[in-house]
Amino acid sequence: MSSNAGGKLTTHVLDTATGKPASGMTISLYRLEGALERTLVKTVRTNDDGRCDAPVLEGDDFRTGTYELVFEAGAYLRAQGQTLPEPAFLDTIPIRFGMSEERHYHVPLLISPYGYSTYRGS
Repeated sequence: MSSNAGGKLTTHVLDTATGKPASGMTISLYRLEGALERTLVKTVRTNDDGRCDAPVLEGDDFRTGTYELVFEAGAYLRAQGQTLPEPAFLDTIPIRFGMSEERHYHVPLLISPYGYSTYRGS
């Protein structure tokens, strides 16, 4: 089996208000089973480039299914000196998605204090 076999999940975060990578953001990955079961798989932090130092999920840990990445955007923005209202418009940002194949899934987040977007990247 080649080293590229199997699936993996990666992410990165760009702060669109500053045009810079979102360094030091905490991200939690959950696996969803059925309508109610939500299991924490891993928690990571972004590096200086707004990326994780390793794939969030890969190898034997990778399974197809429904997942949720939860980005701690409010804590990141406050750490950058942003003054946010209480409660913040965006504090935690959950992105729920499905992985139906053993391939590379890249789920990036573009954030600002009042908006965000995501897409399936490569």
